[in-house]
Amino acid sequence: MKYKLSNTKFYTQIVDLLQSARNKVARTVNQTMVTTYFEIGRMIVEEEQGGKERAEYGKQILKGLSDVLTKEFGKGFSVTNLKQMRQFYLIYSIGQTPSDDFRNIAQIPSSKSENAISTTSSPDFDLSQSHFQKTTNRFLQVNTRLYYQAKKN
Repeated sequence: MKYKLSNTKFYTQIVDLLQSARNKVARTVNQTMVTTYFEIGRMIVEEEQGGKERAEYGKQILKGLSDVLTKEFGKGFSVTNLKQMRQFYLIYSIGQTPSDDFRNIAQIPSSKSENAISTTSSPDFDLSQSHFQKTTNRFLQVNTRLYYQAKKN
């Protein structure tokens, strides 16, 4: 017996509902990943600042972290990507006013906590992962160009 599609409005509503749910899930995942990258960047900066010889220590931290995360999670955690996460934190952690900076510092959880994502310490980002990558890549390109221009002079 062949089933006849007689109630297309009903089916369309169900399809729309499912598409809406999928879009919401995708936005939530993107938001969570961007916030996670921000927090990883914060943790890298804090760890590097606790190091002694910062430049060499920073390279070692990023290489070791890249190895651990790549082994655990696969692709996506190269040293370059970790540098972008660090840069992302440095760019977006700057407050508009001194009181913003104080509020952000007061809300950052201790690094001895369970390192869970804290929505109170991270800005409310409305960026997709691709926007995050484009933003940090562009920032790094501009900073690199400025660095070499200053070195010439």
